[in-house]
Order: sequence, then C-alpha cells, then structure tokens
Amino acid sequence: MSVVTNWLPQTTNRAVRVFAWASLISQVLIIGTGGAVRLTGSGLGCPTWPRCTEDSFVSTPEMGFHGIIEFGNRLLTFVLAIIAVVMVVLLIRLRRERPELFRLAVVLGLGIPGQAVIGGITVLTDLNPWIVGLHYVLSLVLVALAAVLLYRVRTGPRSESWAVPAPFRVLSSALVGVLSISLVMGVITTGSGPHSGDGGAARNGLDSWLLQHLHAWPSYVVFGLILTMTVVTWIAPVGAPALRRAITGALLITVVQIGVGLYQARNGLPELAVGVHMVLAAVLLAVVTTALLAQRAVVTREAADQPPRKQTAGLGS
Repeated sequence: MSVVTNWLPQTTNRAVRVFAWASLISQVLIIGTGGAVRLTGSGLGCPTWPRCTEDSFVSTPEMGFHGIIEFGNRLLTFVLAIIAVVMVVLLIRLRRERPELFRLAVVLGLGIPGQAVIGGITVLTDLNPWIVGLHYVLSLVLVALAAVLLYRVRTGPRSESWAVPAPFRVLSSALVGVLSISLVMGVITTGSGPHSGDGGAARNGLDSWLLQHLHAWPSYVVFGLILTMTVVTWIAPVGAPALRRAITGALLITVVQIGVGLYQARNGLPELAVGVHMVLAAVLLAVVTTALLAQRAVVTREAADQPPRKQTAGLGS
C-alpha cells in the first residue's frame, strides 16, 4: 500500500489546490446547467432514470434539443464525481495531519450520488416542485462545503482564536440566518412560478406574488448586514485583508443579485435573468462562507506543522 501511495502529496500542493478550485467551480456550474434544464423546459428531456430512455443511457436524436440539455446535465454529474474521487485520493496521505480536509472531500463525494438520486426522483415524480427545490438546496449545501474545503486548503487548519470582535460575529450569525431564509424562500418562490421544467409539470400552488415579497424582504436585510460588515472592515482594524476582500465581494454580488431580481420580477421572469439569479445565489453563498471562515486568525506555518490536537466533531468550519 505504501508503494502505491508514495506518489501522493504530503502537503496541500498545487494539485490539491487545483482540484479544490475545480470542486467549487463544478458545484456552481452544475447549478447553472440544472437551471438550463428547467428554464428550457427540458426537465423530462430524459423521461426516465437512471437511463435516459427505457433502452438507452444516452439521449437519442429523436429526443431533440431537450434530450441533449437534460443528458448534458446528467453527464456533468460524472465530471463532478471524477473530481471528488481525485480529491479524496489526493488527500489520503494527509488524512492524519489534515483530517478536516479528508472529511470534507469524502462528504462532498458522497453528496454527488445523493444529488443524482434526488435528481432521478424529480424525473420519476414528473418534476414535483418540492423535490426540485430540495435538489437545489442540496446543491447549495455542497457549494458551501466546497467553499470551506477550498478555504482550508488555501489557508491551513482552523484556528481556535478569532480575529474579529464579538459584535462582528453577531452580525455574521444574523447574516447566516437571514441569508438561509432568503435562499429557501427563493426556492419556494421558484416552485410557484412558470419555470417548471416541463409544460405539464405541477406547481406548488402558493401565491407567487406574495412569495416574491417574502423572498425580497430578507434579501434586503442581507444587503444591509453585508453593507454594515463591509464598512466596518474598511474603516476599523477588523479582521485580515482576506475578510475585507471576501465581504466586499459579497456586497458587490448582492447588489447585482438584487438588480437581477428586480429586473426579472418586473419583466415577466425572463429565462436568462432567472438562470443568472440562480447561479449568483450559489456564488454569493460561497463568498459569504469564505468571509465567515476568514474571521478566525490564520494558523501560522509553525503551528500548522505541529502534531494535530484532538478535534471535536465537525467538518473544519
């Protein structure tokens, strides 16, 4: 076994960093392709699962454009799986020194077949809007975990000390709660709207106009919290430059996201705007996750090289 693993990295080298980036990017990308499936009405382009048809795992010419879109989204799942497997293999020799990285990679790897199964259930239930929503929520969870993995690969293990004062951490906790509400309300709102993924698919039957407001209100609170945190990091010596960059990036994304949301609501939910809104939500979540992680002190190289202390349960957040 040692002969087989000798070639694996003993540090978070360039290969580990590249695949950590690939993990996050691919998790966001599959949200974009999943959105394309829904917004082009291709949700039943492959009318069964796990096969695309009763007789074929791939789309056939007779299935046309919708079959290509749906099969392409399914095919990307295999790309994610390959990235996840490579990530786990690269971290095998680091599993004792950096157990949080190995755990995160394993959980991300297990999440991909979990997503595939839920995706299959959405097809078998004729795109039930609640199952479709669950599919998107799990994708967001995987995006957040991939962001944690990337951050830990780039900066080292979690420090026990904070680099920001307690009031700033309170704002961060509020941001997590309100952003979660906004994202979930966005999923439910989408389930009430016209983009079902197929002309015959059911909607959740809720009041779409009311849900748009219930989604928008917490989004404005998110903007206010991120704006406050950004101002604090720029005018007061709070946190490291990484925190300032991340929270400023989150502010810029939030401004664009609100603009896209207003545009789509006032123009009949055009497909491209809805797709951009979905992807930006995932990007915002990744950047906010990074900003939250950057609030802890960075472990020095000397401390990182020390034997790891016994850790509590968790994924290294």
